[in-house]
Amino acid sequence: MSGVIIYKMSGSGNDFLFVDGRSHPVKEWPAERIRRLCHRRLSIGADGLVVLEPGGQPGAVRFHFFNSDGGRAAMCGNAALCATRLAAWLGLAPADGMRLETDAAAYETRCLPDGGQRAEIGLGSVERVDAPDIPLRSGERAIGLATVGVPHLIVLVDAVDTVDLPNRGRELRHHPALGPAGANVNFVAQTAGGWAMRTFERGVEAETLACGTGAVASAAFLAATGRVELPWNVRTAAGSVLTVAGSAEPASQPPKAVLTDALLAGEGRLVFRAVLVSE
Repeated sequence: MSGVIIYKMSGSGNDFLFVDGRSHPVKEWPAERIRRLCHRRLSIGADGLVVLEPGGQPGAVRFHFFNSDGGRAAMCGNAALCATRLAAWLGLAPADGMRLETDAAAYETRCLPDGGQRAEIGLGSVERVDAPDIPLRSGERAIGLATVGVPHLIVLVDAVDTVDLPNRGRELRHHPALGPAGANVNFVAQTAGGWAMRTFERGVEAETLACGTGAVASAAFLAATGRVELPWNVRTAAGSVLTVAGSAEPASQPPKAVLTDALLAGEGRLVFRAVLVSE
């Protein structure tokens, strides 16, 4: 189908294609079509595609997210930040506060009034951080598993730049200890310039340049184990900074959530708007 307006957005290094579901609803976007559009050599290219539609109440926006392989995912933090800014620009909801309805949950979001291109999303609580039975390799110091919309394996390493991410990331993403669905894998390390993160993302099945929900999961793991205090800043592989705020509790104090009132702030930048004339 030609004549579709496509919005390309960047969220701290993740890039996404957006369409306005009022004119092109989610039923028009089967997996094969999404895969074609997200292919970086044969089409526009992106980490995923998002369809935005009016939500179930005033001030709400329905968020349909698909990975680049065409598979539907419950949530994506950086896509949600981008969706917040685009939804405000499209007039779907007010910029100073909206409700984003995802497959995982409904989240309160807003465009930050800082004159930039940042947004903020409240992600609720991270209830627990587990310690999966996965042996550590050389250069890996600790490992944890937390769910923020989708599951994330967090691996504390000596240096993110030396991680064999294509191979080790793929191995961990499919590790039997994570169950048949696997998890995103976030490698984090403290550097002279602050914390840094790299991500192997399921559904993309490769490295992506940022991961918003992964940043929140990493903050929960690091704060619960006494390694950081919140708010916490982490530099993505694209060089952008994601900020996680909230209230952290030691992991040794169940049944309390390890992270409550989690807030994620980051970029939601419109790169271009174009008319799709060929797929």
